[in-house]
Amino acid sequence: MGVSRRGASAKAPRTKFEASPSSRIIVGDCVAEMSKLPAGCVDLVFADPPYNLQLKGELKRPDESHVDAVTDDWDKFSSFSAYDDFTRAWLLACRRVMKPSATLWVIGSYHNIFRVGAIMQDLGFWVLNDIVWRKSNPMPNFRGRRFTNAHETMIWAARDENAKGYTFNYEALKAANEDVQARSDWLIPLCTGEERLKGADGKKVHPTQKPEGLLARVLLSSSKPGDLVIDPFNGTGTTGAVAKRLGRSYIGFERDRIYASAAEKRIAAVEPLPEATLAPFMTARDAPRVAFSELVERGMISPGAVLVDAKKKHGALVRADGAIMLGDKVGSIHRMGALAQGAQACNGWTFWHIETKKGLKLIDELRAEIRRGMAAD
Repeated sequence: MGVSRRGASAKAPRTKFEASPSSRIIVGDCVAEMSKLPAGCVDLVFADPPYNLQLKGELKRPDESHVDAVTDDWDKFSSFSAYDDFTRAWLLACRRVMKPSATLWVIGSYHNIFRVGAIMQDLGFWVLNDIVWRKSNPMPNFRGRRFTNAHETMIWAARDENAKGYTFNYEALKAANEDVQARSDWLIPLCTGEERLKGADGKKVHPTQKPEGLLARVLLSSSKPGDLVIDPFNGTGTTGAVAKRLGRSYIGFERDRIYASAAEKRIAAVEPLPEATLAPFMTARDAPRVAFSELVERGMISPGAVLVDAKKKHGALVRADGAIMLGDKVGSIHRMGALAQGAQACNGWTFWHIETKKGLKLIDELRAEIRRGMAAD
């Protein structure tokens, strides 16, 4: 496998809310509405389906006060079989619109994620990771009969086993994590404070609004600016808000007009981040090749100049043809760098410096200037 490093009834209204030319929310059944999209047009799917919590009555605290849990009709199913049918339908709809290189994220709790995962595999999806979202501020277990549910699980999957070229921004994630590989357990707090959408009555607009930090990490890890992201269960538009901020296009599907209206206003108020902050992370392997001779040809280093190491122990003469001379030996910046150190190999770009009015400057910084010019052209 290669790496590029809430449903509704068919009778639901078909109102569209435009948040921006690249973001829209469609009110209606996600399965029916996704069938209107061209096949193979989506780069990333994030799905937060009903969890089928199977609550049989009111949840109360020890003091008998009411717990604001999920009791909405959209989370109620007559049986596990009915939930499985629902799951299979929306997953198939997603799979049809996904590009061969697209990936799918599904989030759930212990109530549903294992059933969803099994159905995904039955339909041909290829599981890449399961991510544990650890909540730093989970809701307590009020009855005291079980462990506190302090996490949810996300399944990240490719469209099929042979999928090639799916996006995983490994180097960027590693750089942001102090050069340590990003792990599959994410410690992120629940959605609280100003981020939580509330109605005029002061109550939560949606009971299971996800934190933007969670969606940001999903989108930054597995999509690129300009990609089309969809969310079959739009809710209050967290995915859409984050997608717009990060320069992704977005389509959300939602059957509830109240949720859709709140999401439309939320997304419309989002300001995209500056393009410079969203530019894809370029690894050394991805960067365009620049030869040392180009620095000479562009006049950034003159023939006859002397390259030195950081401690000025060694000096090498720059030749007109782009090779350098160390004593009576002539060769590349890499070979002469290795020779100077008595080493088998050397990255000459990070070994040699040029003297400037402001002090020593790595020749790699000059190469970076050329690359920036290439990116701008």
